[in-house]
Amino acid sequence: MPKVLASAPNAGGRHQRGRRVSPTLSEINVVPMVDVMLVLLVIFMVAAPMLQRGVEVNLPVATRSQEISTEQVFVDLPISYRQNRRVFIDKEPIRIDVLPERVRQIMLTRTTKIVYLRGDAQVNLQELYEVFDRLREAGVVNVGIISAAPGEQ
Repeated sequence: MPKVLASAPNAGGRHQRGRRVSPTLSEINVVPMVDVMLVLLVIFMVAAPMLQRGVEVNLPVATRSQEISTEQVFVDLPISYRQNRRVFIDKEPIRIDVLPERVRQIMLTRTTKIVYLRGDAQVNLQELYEVFDRLREAGVVNVGIISAAPGEQ
């Protein structure tokens, strides 16, 4: 609605109308509303990941549970690796140079792409990592390192 000034004091008439000065905008100013909406968006984006929590479950313990039967590939690293540079894939001796290709061939037919690496206790960490790098070179993403439980032979 436009602004109206009161009639001039020296106009002399009783029923004179005031004159219009300037029209005002009767539209909503959206800039502050957009600012508030962006602040709320940022708050919800930061808070949303914090609200997602998992359900804590205490799983039952079975005394006679069986191991999950899956196709497992074991790579054994014996102490003799230092002399002959050979590892064993499921009891088959393989030179370290051909290990990546042999593992690639084995992984083609497997549904689970996990390789378990069993190293002798006397093998040093550098030798273990050499085999680990060759497995990565073969495209194996998940490599598990197996150890014995206390009291297990």
